[in-house]
Amino acid sequence: FSEITDSDSKSCSSHQSLNGTTRWAQSLESLLEDPEGVKNFRDFLKREFSEENVLFWQACEEFKKIQDKKQMQAKANEIYRNFLSNKASYQVNVEGQSRLDESILEKPHPLMFQKLQDQIFNLMKYDSYSRFLKSEMFLKLKETEEEEENSPDPQTAAKRASRIYNT
Repeated sequence: FSEITDSDSKSCSSHQSLNGTTRWAQSLESLLEDPEGVKNFRDFLKREFSEENVLFWQACEEFKKIQDKKQMQAKANEIYRNFLSNKASYQVNVEGQSRLDESILEKPHPLMFQKLQDQIFNLMKYDSYSRFLKSEMFLKLKETEEEEENSPDPQTAAKRASRIYNT
């Protein structure tokens, strides 16, 4: 039993010691769990004119955490207005969008956008994410991290430590 605990703690510590780009390259899920990863991915999507996808995904994640019915209704309306309506400023391209009846906004529930969020996640995962990992932007970030890791400069090491521990 103690061996299992040891191996678990090792895997946790090695996961934490992975630098940003290495973690981001593991999976889209890992990238989306890291605020810095989301920021860089969003910058990349902006250049591809598809930033709305990650914004919609984030809005849906926030929406699922809301407990209060009034707040839920307000957020559901905001998501609809910003991403799903015909006049949306950040309109996402999802199947079944035209069939989304505004009347569902009157009785919101935490998973009401789940199917649409899954579509956008898959679109990002199988399309934008792979391009992001091959992009000059990502490769430069990775190169910079590797240079920092190999630098004997103690100040660089301190910066790296503060980034790892978010201090």
